[in-house]
Amino acid sequence: MTTATTGIATLSVVAIDCREPQAVAEFYSALCGAPVERSDDDWVQLAAQGGVALAFQRAPGHVPPQWPGEAQPQQLHLDFDVPDLDAAEAQVLALGARKHEHQPGTSFRVYLDPAGHPFCLVLASP
Repeated sequence: MTTATTGIATLSVVAIDCREPQAVAEFYSALCGAPVERSDDDWVQLAAQGGVALAFQRAPGHVPPQWPGEAQPQQLHLDFDVPDLDAAEAQVLALGARKHEHQPGTSFRVYLDPAGHPFCLVLASP
């Protein structure tokens, strides 16, 4: 059994490395409906949703993960709940996502963002 404790810190931003932060931020802004809140050449941050913001940091040497596999492993991925997988799929593909050829489940689907990061659309529970 675990009990709630007072933490040391509060998670405020998840920062994702990529070569082109503006382009990747625009993709996620359209996906989530979160506007760009801060922007410069090396950092683009979306407005927080649910208390946590997504940010995109320029990393000129970024190499997209190869999922599944360990040659260039993913270190994290984002899940987005949707009410209809087919409708959401059409929308993310129109934004520039690519559907991954490996689909290990039926209640979620795996895609790659414009920088090659895996993310999932997950069928929201009714």
